[in-house]
Amino acid sequence: MSIAVRDIIPFSSARTHLSELVEQVQNGAEKIITKNGEPAVAMIDAKRLDHYHRLERASIHLLLLGEIEKGLADVEAGRSTSAREGLAALKAHRTTR
Repeated sequence: MSIAVRDIIPFSSARTHLSELVEQVQNGAEKIITKNGEPAVAMIDAKRLDHYHRLERASIHLLLLGEIEKGLADVEAGRSTSAREGLAALKAHRTTR
């Protein structure tokens, strides 16, 4: 959903018309509230916020799966070290700095 100019509301107007804004948001609108002319907060329906959070978690899981695939490819290609070797290399790197 795109934000239209009518969906950008100054803080003072939002405070005055809060009930109207809540009703509009519950009916699907999204609002940006500005403070001193700069975007400050967004008003979205609570169900939509929950949906956005689920999408964010899913995105993180997909990124992790991608990293796992890279790691498995490294192991298959022989580009891996044991945990002891990795820790020793990190310790050696820290002492040389």
